[in-house]
Amino acid sequence: MRISWITAAAILISTQATAGLEQDLQSCSAKADKLDRLICYDQVAASVKSAPEATSGISTSTAAATTAVAATSVAAASQAQSVTATPTTLPANIEDEFGNKNLKKNKEEAQKEITKIYMEIASISKDPYGALKISFSNGQVWKQSDSRRYKVKEGQNVFIEKAALGSFVLGTDERNSTIRVKRLK
Repeated sequence: MRISWITAAAILISTQATAGLEQDLQSCSAKADKLDRLICYDQVAASVKSAPEATSGISTSTAAATTAVAATSVAAASQAQSVTATPTTLPANIEDEFGNKNLKKNKEEAQKEITKIYMEIASISKDPYGALKISFSNGQVWKQSDSRRYKVKEGQNVFIEKAALGSFVLGTDERNSTIRVKRLK
């Protein structure tokens, strides 16, 4: 009978020690500062190492570790309240913004989005591979990205329109053909 009471007491004390250890680890993981978190983990590890060596029982070592962790967590909490670092460049919910560009938009947003612009050609040149390099009167420079032949003249008004998969096409209203282009400047 006496052995069962001793066994029950040992189990009760060990579960309390494990619960205290889990609480200590959770309080350490909640720290924002890397150095404070490392110090907290080191203190918990030191208390676990010293626990088997102590002959007086597990509860005294976990109480000391809990006190040390509580002291460091109070200091870290007061420091965290004085300096709160929130990233200002990221949106509130990153997951909601990810891939949002490709979702269908409501009618107002779709009407505001520019899909086609008209510009006047200022100069035309060719690169060594024969691709057109077109400078416009507004300072933009676009280069042909496919190998089709397309005749344009300086002073001619052309359009550049959004195409599939983020590409752009250049064309004129008089002709039914277009060429793929990419913006250089």
